[in-house]
Amino acid sequence: MSIHDVRVDVMEPVEFARLVKRTPVEELRQVLHGARRTEILDHLIGGMPAAFRPEVAGRTRAVVHWRIGDRLDGGVDKYEMVIADGVCTLSPRADGTPQLTLDLAAADFVRLVTGNARAVMLVMKGKLQTRGDLALTARFPKLFAAPRP
Repeated sequence: MSIHDVRVDVMEPVEFARLVKRTPVEELRQVLHGARRTEILDHLIGGMPAAFRPEVAGRTRAVVHWRIGDRLDGGVDKYEMVIADGVCTLSPRADGTPQLTLDLAAADFVRLVTGNARAVMLVMKGKLQTRGDLALTARFPKLFAAPRP
């Protein structure tokens, strides 16, 4: 199965993570520059509340903005995540005041949320830029259980 014709809505997260792991980054970029970009990004963002670990989050209250760049038109896709009362929800608009903003390219986002890249390494390589609460920035990756590819 190829990343070009996969149906992410019917795949188990670990299956998709394994597919991402064996897909060359350039091929992943190519797919995310095409018509399937929104479908893939929306599906992955949409799955994050299910991967949320409330026992790790504790009393964390935060608005987090994801800015996923690398669109062919030069723009970014924006998503807002709200963490409060042990629950992670998605907002239909990214208009809240964020405590944390995460900027990265689409392929790096896909690799990160599927467990195929580590946030610390992406930051060190300049592929993930963070703005906002430093303590939340450090804890944020631990708030989600990424699939083990």
